[in-house]
Amino acid sequence: MRKSILVLNAGSSSVKFSIFDVAADGEPAVQAHGQVDAIGSLSRLHVVDRAGAVLFDGAVDAPTHDGAMSAIQAWFADHRGDEHDFAAVGHRIVHGGSLYVDPVFVDATVMATLETLVPLAPLHQPHQLAAIRAVTAVAPGVPQVACFDTAFHRDQPPLAHAFALPAAITSAGVRRYGFHGLSYEYVVSALPQFAPECVDRRLVVAHLGNGASMCAIARGRSIATTMGFTPLDGLPMGTRCGALDPGVVLYLMRHHGMHADAIEHLLYEGSGLLGVSGVSSDMRTLLESDQPSARNAIDLFVYRIGRELGSLAAALGGLDAIVFTGGIGEHAMQIRARVCKDARWLGVALDAAANARNGPRISTPNAGVSAWVIATDENLMVARHVLRLFRERGAGS
Repeated sequence: MRKSILVLNAGSSSVKFSIFDVAADGEPAVQAHGQVDAIGSLSRLHVVDRAGAVLFDGAVDAPTHDGAMSAIQAWFADHRGDEHDFAAVGHRIVHGGSLYVDPVFVDATVMATLETLVPLAPLHQPHQLAAIRAVTAVAPGVPQVACFDTAFHRDQPPLAHAFALPAAITSAGVRRYGFHGLSYEYVVSALPQFAPECVDRRLVVAHLGNGASMCAIARGRSIATTMGFTPLDGLPMGTRCGALDPGVVLYLMRHHGMHADAIEHLLYEGSGLLGVSGVSSDMRTLLESDQPSARNAIDLFVYRIGRELGSLAAALGGLDAIVFTGGIGEHAMQIRARVCKDARWLGVALDAAANARNGPRISTPNAGVSAWVIATDENLMVARHVLRLFRERGAGS
């Protein structure tokens, strides 16, 4: 592949993207990052190169995802001149269900199956599928590859996937899937560079951001994770509640007259850090706030991380390292410090100066359990998968 790979991560009103070329060593090499914001309103395209220098920042006509894709393609054609076609487009898809455990080329059958999974990831899946349709409309000849956040967890022990439900319901696909798999997969791939002593060890990776989860990993394989059937489970998040007694849902239906749509909105968009604080879903804002409710939201977030850390360490049968990643994990040293302080019982000992520098190692040299900060790169992971599929297709032809 000599042309560029476009990687898309679509939301309801924005499309984030990265453009990769194939480097001399055969690896994808990022050339630019960008996003189209405010789709359907005052849309704007912002693009920076790999060093962060602005390549474009201006208004575009993007009433739909199709318009956003047209704007991206038009900018790329203008920026690259004659080299205006993408060799392939890779998509981060949150839910692959039980069927898709590896990246796949997208066709009508794949799209039809992914549509059935929309109820399991209503905040993400519809918009990611809209991006696939937009690429098809704007550039119908360009191959597209779907890469799944659930795939990394496919080989977990059967008990880690199971709910205590009747077999007929379990066989219908009601099980724990886990998410943020592309992030965890990238962190595992980066260990030899940043934390070589953690390769093939027992670690918990904390992907902390607006969406948050944690994963127990042994010898590079997922053992257990905090998210389950949907990306709603586990830790409190920016606007999502995290783990919840299902009896709460029954109570809200029976005694507060709430219907499914209202409950879905509450649990996905009105809870988490925003719901508890009443201030913001953004950890940066909460850390700067002097409101007691903001402190309460932070306290609950840290407490739940500690609870889940103990559970995941038990699933591993011990712990050798903790890795922080995601927007909060990579940048909020206060949160890392509190999590590490609470994890002293496991053998974590924080190096405050290293933590203030954002690592990569933030634990003392003699700590029984080391702690690290590794920036994730889900888009690079998608680009690697796209390149691998094309090479496999070429080898088989």
